[in-house]
Amino acid sequence: MSKQIGLYFGTFNPIHVGHMIIANHMVQYADLDQVWFVVSPQNPLKQKSSILADYHRLALVRIAVEGNNKLKASNIEFDLPKPSYTVHTLAALTEKYPDDKFTIIMGEDNLNSFHKWKNYEEILQLSSLLVYPRVESDENLSIKESKSEFISHPKVTVIDAPLMKISASFIRKAIQAGNDVRYLLTEPVMKNVDEMNFYKKG
Repeated sequence: MSKQIGLYFGTFNPIHVGHMIIANHMVQYADLDQVWFVVSPQNPLKQKSSILADYHRLALVRIAVEGNNKLKASNIEFDLPKPSYTVHTLAALTEKYPDDKFTIIMGEDNLNSFHKWKNYEEILQLSSLLVYPRVESDENLSIKESKSEFISHPKVTVIDAPLMKISASFIRKAIQAGNDVRYLLTEPVMKNVDEMNFYKKG
């Protein structure tokens, strides 16, 4: 049976409640059967000590979605050439799951730079786009003011999802500083991060 699957790409370093709220909103209020968190592998040419190993980040996503059959962790990009390009990931998924339909979930900032993505025309042939609002800044226009040529594209749908101002980098810095982040991570993820001493100094 064919499924409508939303693809939520990210480093998820670590996955936090902001990610979970967006994914859950999409699967509840958009025409989706599931949302897959596509964990991006670390680019071997851009090693950063602050990024957890691929399998650790994947494990945290699996812990976060456990018990929810509408959310799933995906490691599809782990076996693809680096760096990962969305168009290649879509082609691999379409080949592996020919009966399913895929939709890319992205923030409005990504839509405004979508014309710079590799083979973006092919991406729009293989999938549709679900766009959610991001916190406005001088460099980041709101969706209503967006000058993106794609805002009215038939394959693009804007979803009025909750506005999230939670970043993984803030969480990592907070953990390093010894601050309490229990309300920024789900309880099972928080427990694993604490037990594994992730993001702590030393």
